[in-house]
Amino acid sequence: MLGGAPAARAGARVSRRDMMQWSLLAGVGAGLSGSLHAADAAAPLITKPIPSTGERIPVIGIGTDRFGDVDEDTVRAVLERMIELGGTVIDTAALYDDSEERIGPALTALNAHSKVFLTTKMNAIGAVNDPPKPPVSRHGVDPIGGIDSYYRSLQRLQTSKIDVMMAHWLSSVEPLMPVLIDLKKQGKVRYIGISTVVPQLHARIAGYMRQYPIDFMQVEYSLADRSAEKEVFPLAIQKKIAMSIAKPFGDTPNVLLGKVKDRALPPWAADYDIATWGQFFLKYVVSHPAVTCAVPGSTNVEHIDDNQAAGRGRLPDDAGRKKMEEFWAQLG
Repeated sequence: MLGGAPAARAGARVSRRDMMQWSLLAGVGAGLSGSLHAADAAAPLITKPIPSTGERIPVIGIGTDRFGDVDEDTVRAVLERMIELGGTVIDTAALYDDSEERIGPALTALNAHSKVFLTTKMNAIGAVNDPPKPPVSRHGVDPIGGIDSYYRSLQRLQTSKIDVMMAHWLSSVEPLMPVLIDLKKQGKVRYIGISTVVPQLHARIAGYMRQYPIDFMQVEYSLADRSAEKEVFPLAIQKKIAMSIAKPFGDTPNVLLGKVKDRALPPWAADYDIATWGQFFLKYVVSHPAVTCAVPGSTNVEHIDDNQAAGRGRLPDDAGRKKMEEFWAQLG
């Protein structure tokens, strides 16, 4: 039915794909169908430097939290398309179900290990998820943990090199940091870091950023939740720590996309090579000076095209970011 959004099942989780389809049906801005191949056009790839070394990486990667929910062929197709479009950053974790076990064979089949920037995470033995989330995540608790988790990740990912290894939850940081520092010293990982997506823990995060010689910090940040700007981002700039952003579409996709499904893009979005709402929200995130890259999750090739298009062309400047914030505030 072309006249409006399809009815959602009661209680069903609204996917980004649903939101984009609704946007298309409502005639939102430049349709997604017209931008699927924007990322492989002439617009330049946007990269940013890792502050501790100056090495540049693309600003848009991929999160793989849901790779365990799809088959190996899908994972291979998604990664192949991302690489074709210039993306390199793959963000995974030992506790992302079978994510590592899907990624390794896919990269081997594509002969692509040398083409990607591989980030994974591990936990200390007995570590629990960060409060105020439930004490056990949907992925459970790692029965191995520690240095054994590192070697298992190498095996699963079918690699001898991990670019970034992070402590996954804050309960893992103190017991794992000596291990991470030693792995980097031995050349077994290139960078080390910390990951948590609980904004209420930013004060603790800042303490660890001051205390430990980390290269990367991963937090949640989106137009709907800008709390990282208060303390974490300024400290990252000061300490030369790269910021990897999880959940750039909000805690769930409909947090942002659900609010704009029946709205047209503002005309000025075109000034920043923005053709879809997905690109609007991603370009807001990666245009912050402290942000090095964002890793939106996807198991859909169509979304890879759209996400990677956000990593090309022009980024919003300060005035553009202010317009985006004002537009979001008007939505209420």
